[in-house]
Amino acid sequence: MPRPTLARRITAVLLATLMLLVSAGFTWAVADDYVERDTVPAGVRIGEVALGSLNADEARAVIDAQVAAPLLEPVTVSLPGTETALTLDPKEMLTVDIDGMVSDAVQPKRDASLAQRVYRRLSGEPVDYEVKTLLAVDEGALGAWVDGAAAESDRPAIDSTLTVGEGTLTVQPDVSGYRTRKADAVASLAAALKAGEKENELVSDEITPTVTDDGWGKTILVDKSQRRLWLYNGATLERTYRVAIGTPGYPTPEGWWKVINKRRNPSWSNPAPNGWGASMPAYIAPGPGNPLGTRALDLNAAGIRFHGTNKRWSVGTAASHGCMRMLREDIEALFEVVPVGTRVIIVP
Repeated sequence: MPRPTLARRITAVLLATLMLLVSAGFTWAVADDYVERDTVPAGVRIGEVALGSLNADEARAVIDAQVAAPLLEPVTVSLPGTETALTLDPKEMLTVDIDGMVSDAVQPKRDASLAQRVYRRLSGEPVDYEVKTLLAVDEGALGAWVDGAAAESDRPAIDSTLTVGEGTLTVQPDVSGYRTRKADAVASLAAALKAGEKENELVSDEITPTVTDDGWGKTILVDKSQRRLWLYNGATLERTYRVAIGTPGYPTPEGWWKVINKRRNPSWSNPAPNGWGASMPAYIAPGPGNPLGTRALDLNAAGIRFHGTNKRWSVGTAASHGCMRMLREDIEALFEVVPVGTRVIIVP
């Protein structure tokens, strides 16, 4: 049998050496891969938090400190229409799955082949992988919290009111009411908890008052004791005039009334032909002799009105049969700024 040539012997040695090196390299790769099995690949992140090259315990500590801890900080929930705010403690209703996120962080390594894992480890090539933030909201506990918040927040609307003083009107402001929309409030707060938002407002419907501050419009206030009227727009005094009121036998009626008709150059029809008007004609046409003067504002109190007079001296006294007489220039000015429907309040 011929002896192998030197070249053949050298080739055999080289092949054996190569096989030994490959076997050793493979053995090293498998051993190294096993040692690094719980190390997070470079490039893995949760939002802005990098986890690459951390082992499981290190990744768990980073997720706890930089992801879970901020999510579990208190949330400020403001109540609508007030400066009141409540504190919601996420620890009572939010679960952060740190172990699940650590497991997800090493998923790219599990999905890669041994060769890919070795290559990435040797080359330092990062993966592009974002770990999902694993959270669970206990909506039952959150709903119970919303119920408690609603008990503090919900309230009926309060109508504006008009208070009468001596020659004054005061408008008490209206106050909106609020009613919590529980399902929407729970959904909004659950989303805020998952997003890490620390400020939120309780989701509610605003209830508008029936009577609002700007709904009062014009009001004429008559104080019989002062023989004077005041015209207000809301709570703003616009003008004031002297008036004559009814005599004790024919008192001007007190209460809340309204203007139902406006007459320019009115005629006069005798309201009591069988009583105090027995000596007067049944009808007086517009003109200088008309007892109503040049303007009349009829009220929904029977036979009662603001009007001018041909007896100027009587203004400021108790001289009429219940109506409120005014100087010609005053009633003509009032006539122009008072619409039908204007509220009239007459007090003693």
